[in-house]
Amino acid sequence: MSLYGTMRTGVSGMNAQSNRLSTVADNIANSSTVGYKKASVQFSSMILPTTNGAYNSGGVETDVRYSIASQGTFSYTTSETDLAINGDGFFIVKGGDGTPYLTRAGSFVLQDDGTLKNTAGYTLQGYEYDSTTDPTIVVNGFDGLQPVDLSGSGISAVASTTGTLNVNLPNGAADGFEQKTSLKVFDSQGSSRLIEFTYTKVTDNEWTVTATGPGTPATVLAATTLQFDTDGQLITPASGEVDLDPFTISGAAVPQITLQIGGTSQLASSFSVEVGKVDGNAASKVKGYEIDEKGVVSVAYENGDLVPKFRVAMASVQSPDNLNPVAGNLYTQSNNSGVVILGYAGSSGFGSIISGALEDSNVDVAEELTAMIESQRNYTANSKVFQTGSELMEVLVNLKR
Repeated sequence: MSLYGTMRTGVSGMNAQSNRLSTVADNIANSSTVGYKKASVQFSSMILPTTNGAYNSGGVETDVRYSIASQGTFSYTTSETDLAINGDGFFIVKGGDGTPYLTRAGSFVLQDDGTLKNTAGYTLQGYEYDSTTDPTIVVNGFDGLQPVDLSGSGISAVASTTGTLNVNLPNGAADGFEQKTSLKVFDSQGSSRLIEFTYTKVTDNEWTVTATGPGTPATVLAATTLQFDTDGQLITPASGEVDLDPFTISGAAVPQITLQIGGTSQLASSFSVEVGKVDGNAASKVKGYEIDEKGVVSVAYENGDLVPKFRVAMASVQSPDNLNPVAGNLYTQSNNSGVVILGYAGSSGFGSIISGALEDSNVDVAEELTAMIESQRNYTANSKVFQTGSELMEVLVNLKR
């Protein structure tokens, strides 16, 4: 047995415990860091071959592991842009160099340029929202991603383009009988304008409808025939819709409005409006933002409208614990983590997003303090091995004297 080997083994043990103490220190220091994942040290023995009955002491090797796949608890906040992931997946963020990173730290704040950045200064990535279809995702790459940008969400005004007006016309009315009603629409500058509809009975089961507006031209719907079958249901126009001509007023424009009237009836009842509505909205200021569990970022206006703008992208890998940690609570792909796969919250393989919440660190301080005490004692014991080997070496040297 080599005394030098004994001393080297003691040093190996002290270095191993130092590594463990270092991870404990990091974990305790980051116990309040949003989305932080604890580090731990795993030990493995290093054995040297034994020859001629003489034992050669080896040592201990250490391997640092990260509990990235272990989810922390949630803390709820008053900010709608604070985000947490309930389940698997990572947010995708980019720094000033344009490099994409993965993170679980969702403490995003709206910046003056309209982007959302977390406390480390990295910008949240996603796709522009499309109500008809999800954008095409490159599942194994970051192509097509763009910053979630709400800078264009100032005062909003949307002109009317579609609507519905279903009325009941009294079947017992005399020929020439007229009845009027009106519908509010919105112009391109967000002002409301009234369009007046006049229904005139021509003969049995036949009426006409005209519409006039406050702009130029005044007539937006020339006399249009409405015919009903013997059950009082509308059969003409066959499409069940009419188009109101565009007009201008006070420098603003009202575009062509397609009006659904298929539910109009002629029954033995007084005149009544069954459905009367149009799309579009008046000018309204932004009241706030909402992010749903699927990651759709919407702008909330004072008039109650909720307009989707972006959808937050998410990423996952086959082995999250093997990702490479980077300063700023970020992760990058490694050879052992598997390829990065992109998707959306709530879809297969991805958790849901909780707005107004943050994921806490998964560090258990009590557990870390226990590990610190163990490491301290183990370090002391290894130092005693080194000290004993040193003393024996001194005895051996003194044999010469």
